[in-house]
Amino acid sequence: MFTIRKYVLASDLSEAYELKKKNRNNVILGGNLWLKMGDRNIQNGIDLSGLGLDQLEEEGDSFCIGCMCSLRELETNEALNHYFNGAIKEALRHIVGVQFRNCATVGGSLFPRFGFSDVLTIMLALDSYVELYDRGVIPMKEFSQLPVDNDILSTVFIKKDDRKVSYQCHRITETDFAVLTCAVAEKDGKYSVVLGARPAKAVLIDDVELLDPWDEEQVEAFAETVTGKTEFDSNMRGSREYRQALSKILIRRGIEEIRERNR
Repeated sequence: MFTIRKYVLASDLSEAYELKKKNRNNVILGGNLWLKMGDRNIQNGIDLSGLGLDQLEEEGDSFCIGCMCSLRELETNEALNHYFNGAIKEALRHIVGVQFRNCATVGGSLFPRFGFSDVLTIMLALDSYVELYDRGVIPMKEFSQLPVDNDILSTVFIKKDDRKVSYQCHRITETDFAVLTCAVAEKDGKYSVVLGARPAKAVLIDDVELLDPWDEEQVEAFAETVTGKTEFDSNMRGSREYRQALSKILIRRGIEEIRERNR
């Protein structure tokens, strides 16, 4: 539960940014779903819903997604899912339930860089970028490594670069947090892998070569190497060793799905 002393409907991003950096207890309000799970006394709750940042638009060579766009909009957007073969829908459909995804926002799901974030996992597998009020436009990979600060995420851009993407995850129950998330991407014959819920935040591994995705021994070696480059840990959902074993399985499944599309 949280308490908000004052509600502020921001007139522009400049007002929101200046207010946020004044006091660590001034907070940007997204869908207020994860925020309500904590016990916090908020001085100013800053609402961005009046700034027109709830749109998902296809613009030439990219998709432009406002920070207040709901996860459900991403999940059901026909153009986005057609272009990426349903990988984004697959990444989002497991998150709690439809009512939850109707309220959860893209900005609120990405900015905290949660370890359990399915959204960060799939975005890292794409040629994606974030626009921050202070820093400007930076790659998702760079953004994922930054500490959480007073900046404001306003927009996400996903480039149309003809990559193939597969999303895999393992959950103990359908709507629980994932034990492990995995996104595999292929572009011009080069493969990259994102592993999240390790239980730390998602990381991108793109420096391992896979020459022939149809050669099972090479695929096995690729999965083994990627897993070996990734740090895992234990929590209530699974041990470090269990996640290591899952990693190899999910990577192989992702490669198999992509190569079938390329057949």
